Amino acid sequence: MGPRTGARVGLVAVVTSGALLVSACAGGGTDHDPAASATTTSSGTAATTDAQTDAAVDDLPRATPRSQGLSRTRLKKAARVAKQARSSCFVVLRRGKVVGEWNWDVPSTFPREVFSTTKSVTSALVGIAVRDGDLRLDDPVSRYVPQWQGTPSEGVTVRHILSNTSGRYWTFQSDYRDLVQAPNRTEYAIGLTQQFPPGTSWQYNNAAIQVLEAVLEKATGMPVARFAKQRLFKPLGMDHTHMITDRKDNAATFYGLRTTCLDIARFGLLYLGGGKFRGKRILPGSYVEQSIGRSSSQLNAAYGLLWWLNRPGVIRGATDALQPNGQPSETKSGQLMPGVSQRAFAAIGLGGQIMLVDPTTRTIVIRQGQLAQAGQKGYALGDAAKVLP
Repeated sequence: MGPRTGARVGLVAVVTSGALLVSACAGGGTDHDPAASATTTSSGTAATTDAQTDAAVDDLPRATPRSQGLSRTRLKKAARVAKQARSSCFVVLRRGKVVGEWNWDVPSTFPREVFSTTKSVTSALVGIAVRDGDLRLDDPVSRYVPQWQGTPSEGVTVRHILSNTSGRYWTFQSDYRDLVQAPNRTEYAIGLTQQFPPGTSWQYNNAAIQVLEAVLEKATGMPVARFAKQRLFKPLGMDHTHMITDRKDNAATFYGLRTTCLDIARFGLLYLGGGKFRGKRILPGSYVEQSIGRSSSQLNAAYGLLWWLNRPGVIRGATDALQPNGQPSETKSGQLMPGVSQRAFAAIGLGGQIMLVDPTTRTIVIRQGQLAQAGQKGYALGDAAKVLP
């Protein structure tokens, strides 16, 4: 694994700390879900569990680290780092088996907010709709959102939104405050204007991604939260996972997933399996490849279809500034995680909610937990990468 360079730390900080500042104001009365405002504590006094003692909670296969070529000492050290960063759970899988599991303060089955990790789940929902023939990636969004017909947004495609190249209106306030506080987030997102021609600029755009709620509901004929439960969570055995909704019962597709480390591990195994889970095809293999196998645009090598990638090239973070012409104010080149396999990919949410997958070694590292307090070191993608052999 490569050195912890300043460039990597800077970009990871942007991704994990700026990617979804919405969470600071997201809990509370705008969500119907009774767990929406639930929080965890981090007293540091709760007992931890390892892969052997918690086997009854989940049917994922278990193995010792040594049997899968990993150092138990290394894993314990990684777990200590996670605990110090106010984590609630930390799980490592190798070759499809849980080789280390730690839980602090709440039961392993308690659903936790994972913020922008939700985006990668939304990507999977689009993939299921593609497999069903309900939509295509290059469909214009206006086919499902008639409000965009005859407007500058008419040329925006589903692919543009998934790759964050839609060119839809974005400001920090609109994306991280107004959108979250809107009683109808989908309506608010649809009503924003077109800022740049589609495909000409890259911007981590929560409001644009929320428009996928309307696209999915129109295409599938089913509320998105129910579609997710029936077509993704249930087949994967993600029994402790659900999506929150706003006051108008619209699922939040850019944040708001409540899940557990073991549940999201199943989601990681789906992508590690090329769209199959325990032999059952859930996602098209070609869609998985487009999502995590290559960069979705030349504007950001570090991004697939609502997934973060480790591909080398021009890389952009979540809140990087744009010039008036839609081009980045500052250009960075490199990798999200230097020294780690270029095939690695990750789902990332505010405050170090991370699922890192390395197909080369078939390793999955998952951390969930609270935001860092003032003066505390937060958990970053680089911390998870240190687990990789």
